Amino acid sequence: MKEFFMQHLPNHMEIDLTGPLRDNAYMILGGLVTPRPIALTTTLDLDGRVNAAPFSFFNVLGDSPPIVGLCPGDRSPGVPKDTARNIRLTQEFVVNLVDENIAEKMNQCAASLPAGENELLHAGLNPLPCSVVKPPRIAESPASLECRCHSILEIGSNRLIIGEVLRVHARDGIFDPHTWLVNPVNYHPIGRMQAPHWYTRTRELFELRRPS
Repeated sequence: MKEFFMQHLPNHMEIDLTGPLRDNAYMILGGLVTPRPIALTTTLDLDGRVNAAPFSFFNVLGDSPPIVGLCPGDRSPGVPKDTARNIRLTQEFVVNLVDENIAEKMNQCAASLPAGENELLHAGLNPLPCSVVKPPRIAESPASLECRCHSILEIGSNRLIIGEVLRVHARDGIFDPHTWLVNPVNYHPIGRMQAPHWYTRTRELFELRRPS
């Protein structure tokens, strides 16, 4: 067992992700680094067919310029998922954020459908046109981010897609247009927890004011 992890202190486990447990990194890190926001990502292929897929290896990375990071894994070793392939070919995508109301439909978009089949139709979600990118946003999403691909960084089998956010669409009542603060009464995103099937709600909030 020592080759898998080392315990140097009482009640402390040290896990070596460069050794035999390297292949378990997804389960270990994906269970610890939670909750993660979910990017229900819409893209188009070169024939104009819509693809929609959820990813929780996702977050906002900066604001000047505003950028987000999305890390879709491979479909199989060396074969990128449709989302990654479409973004590489078209340079555009839309991140549709997920709240409690569309959680089940988001999950339906994760189904392994035949190539070219529209996940939005499968899940009962409706497309709406975007302003500056060709992929559609999702009508039922509380907020959508129109993105242009800035760069793609490949590290091993990881593929980090960095997108510049060009437009934000949000349901009325989410933002205070004077302060641009989100109203937590009207926005209830869900978060991804540990594999394989766990998520969390975000209704129980608490405030910590930063020290002056």
